[in-house]
Amino acid sequence: MNLETLLLFALIAAFAGYFQTVTGFGLGMIVMGATGGLDIVPVASMAAVVSLMMLINCAVALPGRLKHLEWRAIRAATLGIVPAIVVGVLLLDYLSGRAASVLRILLGLMVLYGGVSLVLRPSQRETLSSSTGFFISGTLSGLCGGLFGIAGPPLIYHCYRQPLPLSGIGNMLILLFAVTSGTRTLFIATQGRLDGEILILTAWAIPLVALATYVGRRWPPPLSPIGMRRVAMLTLIGLGIGILFGDATSG
Repeated sequence: MNLETLLLFALIAAFAGYFQTVTGFGLGMIVMGATGGLDIVPVASMAAVVSLMMLINCAVALPGRLKHLEWRAIRAATLGIVPAIVVGVLLLDYLSGRAASVLRILLGLMVLYGGVSLVLRPSQRETLSSSTGFFISGTLSGLCGGLFGIAGPPLIYHCYRQPLPLSGIGNMLILLFAVTSGTRTLFIATQGRLDGEILILTAWAIPLVALATYVGRRWPPPLSPIGMRRVAMLTLIGLGIGILFGDATSG
C-alpha cells in the first residue's frame, strides 16, 4: 500500500471521526462508503479497521456522557447485537470467497439506505419503545455490523423515533456502536484475523480519529439538527450511489 493511499485513507478517517462525534453516527458508513468506492482494500479488511476506529471514537466521545441513558433499551439492543455480529461475520466470509461483486452491491445498498433513512424523518413516538423493539433493531444492526462493520441504519432509525433529546440519542447510539465494534473485533481476533494490513491502517487512523473526535466535542458545526441531517443524507446517498455505479462500471 503506497503513501498516497494511506494519506487518502487518513483524511477519510478524520472526516468520519468528526462526523460521528457531532451526529452520533456515520463513521462506519462514511469510511466503508468512501473506501469501497475507491477500492482501497478488500471489504472484509476495511470492516475490521472500521470496528477498531469505532472503539477509538467511542473511547474519546463517551467519557462524561453516560448519564441519563435508557439502560433498559441499551441492554435489550445488546442482547440482539452480540449473536447477530457472529452471524454477520460468517456471512461476510462466505460472500468474500464466492460473491465479491454481490458483497460490494450489498455495501452500496447499505450506505444508500443509511442516507435514504434520514429522508424518511421517522415520526417520534409518545412513549419509549418496548424492549422487544430494541432487541429486533439490535439484531438487524448486529447483522449489518458483522457484515460491514456498519451497525448504523436500523438502530439509527429506531432510536430517532424515541421521545428522547437528540444528545441522549446520539450518546446511546455511540455506546451501542461501541458494543458492536467491540464484539466484532473480539470475535475476529479469536480467529487470528487481525493481520498486518488491518493494524497498519488502524495505526494511521487512531491519532486522526481521536483528534477529530476531540474537535467535534469542542467545536461542533454551527448547524441546526435539520441541517446536520441534510448533510448526512447527501453524504451517504452520494457514497452509496458511487459504490453501486462503480461496481456496475467495473462489471
